[in-house]
Amino acid sequence: MQRTISAMVGKGSVSHNSREFNASNTDPDRSHLNIVYCHTPIKEVYAELFSGAVNRYNEKQTRNDRCIENYYEKIRSGKQEKSFHEIILQIGNKDDMNAKTENGGLAAKVLGEYMKNFQQRNPNMRVFSAHLHMDEATPHLHIDFVPFTKDSQRGLDTRVSLKQALAAQGFKGGGRRETEWNQWISSEKNQLAAVMQLHGIEWEQKGTHETHLSVYDFQKKMRAEEVVQLEAQIEGLKVDAQEAEKSANKAQNRLDKLENREKVIRHNVDKYDKAPEWQLPEPKPLMYAQAYKTKMVIPFIKRLKEIIHSVVAQYLELMDTVKDLKSRLSNANSKIDGLNDKLQKVNDHNSELKEYVRDYIYVRKALGEDQTNDILEKEKAAEQAAKQKAEEQAKIAKVAEQALKRPVRSKNYYER
Repeated sequence: MQRTISAMVGKGSVSHNSREFNASNTDPDRSHLNIVYCHTPIKEVYAELFSGAVNRYNEKQTRNDRCIENYYEKIRSGKQEKSFHEIILQIGNKDDMNAKTENGGLAAKVLGEYMKNFQQRNPNMRVFSAHLHMDEATPHLHIDFVPFTKDSQRGLDTRVSLKQALAAQGFKGGGRRETEWNQWISSEKNQLAAVMQLHGIEWEQKGTHETHLSVYDFQKKMRAEEVVQLEAQIEGLKVDAQEAEKSANKAQNRLDKLENREKVIRHNVDKYDKAPEWQLPEPKPLMYAQAYKTKMVIPFIKRLKEIIHSVVAQYLELMDTVKDLKSRLSNANSKIDGLNDKLQKVNDHNSELKEYVRDYIYVRKALGEDQTNDILEKEKAAEQAAKQKAEEQAKIAKVAEQALKRPVRSKNYYER
């Protein structure tokens, strides 16, 4: 028996997977046959994985606005990482492994055995929701997980990261098609195929060759490559933003120290103002004014001048330093804002490209290989014809322009 293996990226609808509601393609009378392997609230998983890292990070912060109050909400509402990922695995299709048949029961058994070792095999992907559906046309397995990395050198020491989670498990990007995700999917398919083999099912691999790639395939590959480049650009922008943030933190720390120093100086001034030894003494009985001035007033004023000169010098130095630090802090914050805006635009563009690649899969699946290729070849031919026509018109226009610029030699009266 030969059967195909499908591994797809899911939408991540946990409420649908757990059948909190039934979609039109489900049979509620068969929902009791579904299997729940785990179903833990994702917020509890975030608390388990990241609460310690969040506390350690917050303890290091000198400013309250840089502390993280809710890491789950920060990731969920952010653009850099998804709060969780989902993979859907299926053996065969509704025609050869229908859920209502004996083969459908065999598919469910194989998927169940595959699921047993999934968490052990993927220690950096914390599974919080896993469901086997038997109330749809073909048995299939939904696995929802939070990818994380430990010992991170920036931000939280334990944080959400699909790329780093896959790298920690030995999957590192190679060529255009050998991304970390594709390598991991291929590895999981091999794991499922090994379980299938134990039950007498051979993996039927239906692949395409590079020499038969359509124009749309080529465009897809180019888009995927652009996604990789944008992700690298995003990483670079993140590093720049982190460096700018470090500079801002250093400037803020120095500014805080100087403000504390200014408070100390003010305290000392107040101390001098109230201390008895810095009060002008009263003249002694029967003391002449000249003697009072010479012996008491002039020495006292001299001591005051020395203190004032010292305080003024320190104050001026302090104000220059504060002015410089405030300027550097403002520049660093402006740079951070600019980098964040640029990073947001790149992330938005990256999301659009990923959506484009995802739409390609749906279009090709709906139309079929032959019809898709026919449409694309016609579009390519029309585009090529339009391009050639535009080039010919441009050449004609260029010749006409040169003809108009060429000087006209007029004949004299006797040569006419």
